Amino acid sequence: MSLTVAEIAGRIGGTLEGPGAAVVTGVASLHDARTDQISFLSQPKYARDMAGTHAAAVILRPDWQGDTAAGALIRVANPDAAFAQVTLLLANPPIVAAPGIHPTAVIAPTARLGKDVSIGPYCVIEAGAQVGDRTVLVAHVYIGQSALVGEDCRFYPFVSLREYVRVGDRVILHNGAVVGSDGFGYSKQGAVWKKIPQLGIVVLGDDVELGANTTVDRARFGETRIERGVKIDNLVMIAHNVVVGPDTAMASQVGISGSTRIGARCMLGGKAGFAGHIVIGDDVTVCAASGVDNDIKSGAIVLGVPAIPHRDAARRYAAVARLPQLRERVSELEARLKALEETRKP
Repeated sequence: MSLTVAEIAGRIGGTLEGPGAAVVTGVASLHDARTDQISFLSQPKYARDMAGTHAAAVILRPDWQGDTAAGALIRVANPDAAFAQVTLLLANPPIVAAPGIHPTAVIAPTARLGKDVSIGPYCVIEAGAQVGDRTVLVAHVYIGQSALVGEDCRFYPFVSLREYVRVGDRVILHNGAVVGSDGFGYSKQGAVWKKIPQLGIVVLGDDVELGANTTVDRARFGETRIERGVKIDNLVMIAHNVVVGPDTAMASQVGISGSTRIGARCMLGGKAGFAGHIVIGDDVTVCAASGVDNDIKSGAIVLGVPAIPHRDAARRYAAVARLPQLRERVSELEARLKALEETRKP
């Protein structure tokens, strides 16, 4: 697919500044873009790349001012969303899975399959499991006994869905995601760890997406629940009996300990860690690599280990950065004080 700059501006409802005849065949970053590619600027820290970009056009906010080597500018209210739209316009055609069951798939006689499902090579669907209409299991997907999968889902290779797990509609599970493995539950008896049975389930709401190699443990009892619209990156670990509220998003390597509750519309930065049995309110932002060991009220922005309000953490980090100068200043003052004491000696 290729479009002119002017055509792209029209498709995304942007205001074009500069020539619109250049043909665009792809997307790229400001730094890497060629003259037949389009880029975008949404964060000020990347403005430094505007002066040297070779992009045919750059999508940016209406109020941006500065030097640019781009062939044209397209001003829109939300550059991120507009660039995502352009990416879809210029992308390769989507891969459409044809309905049907591959001959290598192993499906229990009591499993129930909806209309127009696509079951790829070497998939396994155990007894009593149900797969909804138009759902696609790409290849090497395991659906455990009595698990329920909704409509219009897509599971990529090596997804494992354990027994009794329930999955809503339009759920996407990327390669290697594991849903419903046992929670980390043990009781120490003398010098030996004894396993505590994990008898609960996992429930994934509608429109949930789990990244590659992310794991969601089944509950010790009751449910581990990921509610509607939650978006989870690769390599995230969610322990037993955790509840994640609707429309929350979390980046790679987040770890959430057992029985913690995360509110709605939260944003959790990469490598953030959460202790068990705590409550995080709605609309909370947890910055990357933070360690959260206490409840957080709704609307807060926290940072650090342990996580504290963002402004307090910024002041602490600024003070730490000044420690070398403070040390020199203290040494200087100590030397001056010693000199004054020497002059006062009889």
